[in-house]
Amino acid sequence: MYNASLRIVQDTQEAEDIMQESFITAFEKLDTYKGEVPIGAWLRRIVVNRSLDALRKRKVEFETPDVIKDEPEEDDNEMQFDLSINDVKACINELPDNYRAVLSLYLLEGYDHEEISQILNITNSTSRSQYARARKKLQVKVKEKMQTLS
Repeated sequence: MYNASLRIVQDTQEAEDIMQESFITAFEKLDTYKGEVPIGAWLRRIVVNRSLDALRKRKVEFETPDVIKDEPEEDDNEMQFDLSINDVKACINELPDNYRAVLSLYLLEGYDHEEISQILNITNSTSRSQYARARKKLQVKVKEKMQTLS
């Protein structure tokens, strides 16, 4: 739960505060838990929502897509990666907040675009375009990092 929050807010103290607030909220709202999803998923949703609220307080604006273009993608399978996990995490941390939030929710937390659109109060197409843009930016950052290491 802490790591999920940290990936979104990028601040250890803020993530710790969010965790504490989330657990307090969970205990206060325990009577509203209906058992439709595992309690861990319910709690994770509280943590993610609180983390996103913290981003909103920073006045992060999520871009709306002007036009979504289908561009041919490079074959990722042909790329050789000689980066450590920490290098990739550093590249993710360099992404703008809105890109990092969507990328983290989709790739690391396992939410689909419909869920992300509901969580972030954006359209499904905005979630998809934010993810696509985040992925492209991440690819560029990873390539740059690889070049500096070689």
